Amino acid sequence: MQVEKIDLRDTQSFSNFFLDYLDDKSVLKKFYGLRPKVECFEEQISRKQFADENRKVLCQVLEEQYAKVSQSAGVKSNLDNLKESNTYTITTGHQLNIFTGPLYFIYKIATVVNACKTLKEKYPAYNFVPVYWMASEDHDFDEISYFNLFGKKYQWQTDQKGAVGRFKNDGLKELLESLPEKTELFEKAYLENDNLADAVRFYVNELFADEGVVVVDADHPKLKRLFAPVIKDELLRSRSNDLVEATNREIEEAGYSPQIYSREINFFYLQEGSRERILKEDNAYQVNNTSLKFTEAEILSELDNHPERFSPNVVMRPLYQELILPNLAYVGGPAEMIYWLQLPKVFEHYETAFPILLPRNFALYINAASIKKMEKFELSTTDIFRDAEDLRAAYLSEHGENEMNLNGEVDDLKEVYDMLIAKAETVDASLKGFIAAEHAKAAKGLDNIAKRLKKSEEQKHETALNQIGGLKEKLFPGGGLQERHDNVLNFYLNNPNFIKEILGSLDAFDLRMHVLKQG
Repeated sequence: MQVEKIDLRDTQSFSNFFLDYLDDKSVLKKFYGLRPKVECFEEQISRKQFADENRKVLCQVLEEQYAKVSQSAGVKSNLDNLKESNTYTITTGHQLNIFTGPLYFIYKIATVVNACKTLKEKYPAYNFVPVYWMASEDHDFDEISYFNLFGKKYQWQTDQKGAVGRFKNDGLKELLESLPEKTELFEKAYLENDNLADAVRFYVNELFADEGVVVVDADHPKLKRLFAPVIKDELLRSRSNDLVEATNREIEEAGYSPQIYSREINFFYLQEGSRERILKEDNAYQVNNTSLKFTEAEILSELDNHPERFSPNVVMRPLYQELILPNLAYVGGPAEMIYWLQLPKVFEHYETAFPILLPRNFALYINAASIKKMEKFELSTTDIFRDAEDLRAAYLSEHGENEMNLNGEVDDLKEVYDMLIAKAETVDASLKGFIAAEHAKAAKGLDNIAKRLKKSEEQKHETALNQIGGLKEKLFPGGGLQERHDNVLNFYLNNPNFIKEILGSLDAFDLRMHVLKQG
């Protein structure tokens, strides 16, 4: 597979906030720790303090969660390595999108895999384990309920509520049967596992088992108990809210917009079929949209007896991750990078090392047929990121028989009417308005002529222009990046080696757009 790399700014697809982080703008330096560079990880290791008890509990939970999972040699080795004090993780997190969701999910895991390989070469005395953190407690079902395959949207219909990881896989059999091709991997995932979290663990394990990817489901009582002191502090003092709000003010003063906003209590109360915010009112604790109410003593007792019922929101989840994993870096997309930049004060308050923020790999995959079309129209890798209308206009300018741009004529017309206005001023100044109106009519007439000429040329080159538009839609569905729309099955069904090729083509520490051309 041929790989070309483009600066992300040239893709016109990313916010200035994110791009300025990549450029290490001085105004943003106080919002993060070490830079996402290989040479920074030795210092990050020295900063990371991970309690032996936390490591022991983590390994116990993983042993339990992998009890019914077929473990490859790589996974077994990494599960064993995690018991050792010289082992660290590189983590990415993501929602439990059905059938993996958008293609960038694959790129996120590929990034952590390749980052671990690179770090092992640089620091052989340590072990580095790629981790996928399942957002199993998330309750935004609408965001995970569909995927796009071969230009069609497939959606899971279910009335289940609450943490999506606990959802039963009911209804996914019918969705499987509606697909244009049989997908044995996902049939096993959804039909041989009881809930969505187990199904996602299964397919990630199958897709990345050879790479030793370890899947963590943090929706577990033992892991929550490790987090209980933080939960208690949040319930009693609500410190994270003040800290995030202070950081948000600093971000706004620097000229940027925050990605997330904090609440007085940044935890949900988690039950079967429900995940609702915890509100504090008049020294009592109310679970939103329920009749549940606790006094301070009662909610602390609830925490002591059932820590698993307290679910962190987007503000506290990153801290939870860093407390229960020996983690050095978090791999995420642009929006994730930004909201992590809002959290350093929270980490400092809880005396927890802030991880290195490593953006995931960004990629555009171009198959052989699309490459031929690019060659036909002499489009470079950079060209293909231009707007479709710009590409069509450039083609007409190059191949059209007539000059459609009448700028010269427009300038000549203006010059004529300026002369007429000058004469009118010496004869009858009241004619100026009349002459200006006639100029406007004539200019409009020229504009209509230009449009007719353009339309005529477009009709002559209709086939070519449609092919250019079709190519753009193929590579940039709906005008957006392919990786944010297409599902991995668009490529995997025709090429079972697709993921191995992706792993071999992406460079975890090269923060540019990877354009992958099928060989």
